[in-house]
Amino acid sequence: MLKKELHLIITFRDTVMAIRMEKAMKEAGLPGRIIPLPSAISAGCGLCFMAPLEAREALQQEMEKQEITWELITELML
Repeated sequence: MLKKELHLIITFRDTVMAIRMEKAMKEAGLPGRIIPLPSAISAGCGLCFMAPLEAREALQQEMEKQEITWELITELML
């Protein structure tokens, strides 16, 4: 059985922004990946970006720099 850990979850209104997020963060060398939206959250396009908690500030700075708009930033056990 896998151990659940607390992760940073970022949701988006549309799929295009979610994909843009993954591409931009990869190019910036920041951690995270696109996953299906967990059932505990009802928001957005059905996709979200999951990353380690400690990356929150760097991710937010890069999203602002890249003009990536998000719907929700939260922490969730996954």
